[in-house]
Amino acid sequence: MQLNKLNQKEVEQLFAAILKLETMEECYQFFDDLCTVGEIKSLAQRLEVARMLQEGCTYNQIESETGASTATISRVKRCLHYGTDGYKLVLERIAEDVK
Repeated sequence: MQLNKLNQKEVEQLFAAILKLETMEECYQFFDDLCTVGEIKSLAQRLEVARMLQEGCTYNQIESETGASTATISRVKRCLHYGTDGYKLVLERIAEDVK
């Protein structure tokens, strides 16, 4: 699936690069070079917000545990309900790995 707003050669190159990563260490190496610490933490925070929303946590619980703003929580919630199911896909796969 390609999203029109992301359909650019550079974005496809980035996604292809991510798919080439084989280990957690390689992910750390690549993202450490690619992103600032703050950017990585922000991405990780959004994923955790999505996980907590799927588990039925309240905004207050999520804000308290993750430090995410209500604006971030709302945005993630909107994506969970009206997005392209990217969060759901990844969270399901992570859950399968835990089993």
